[in-house]
Amino acid sequence: MKILILHGPNLNLLGKREPDKYGTKTLPEINALLAGLAQELKVEIEIHQSNSESFIVEKIQGSLDKFDGILINPAAYTHTSVAVRDAIAAVNKPCVEVHLSNIHAREEFRHTSLIAPVCIGQISGFGYNSYLLGLRALVEHLK
Repeated sequence: MKILILHGPNLNLLGKREPDKYGTKTLPEINALLAGLAQELKVEIEIHQSNSESFIVEKIQGSLDKFDGILINPAAYTHTSVAVRDAIAAVNKPCVEVHLSNIHAREEFRHTSLIAPVCIGQISGFGYNSYLLGLRALVEHLK
């Protein structure tokens, strides 16, 4: 089983960026935790982060014959990107959307996810654990 993991814009600044909202773990630390969990779950993962919407769309499209599922934190693209949404719908792979903060407890514009309707589920508000919970849920769904 192979899972594509995508981190959206500004997540490369984790650990420095608004730690009260996003925690103090850096993206490399989160990726290391994901790698450890993937090993435990006996799945392969490939991880990418980009601030570019086109890069994220291309990675999703490229998952078609390569991955069994997608774990994505679309970050700000959650609320704005029809392109990311349409790419997920087009590849028709099980996808789990994750967020460090609880997007439903934040500013009103963050309450709407364009991505959630094309995902099997959304996990938000558990800090870095949202990623780990999301990976576990996706792997369980794929079994």
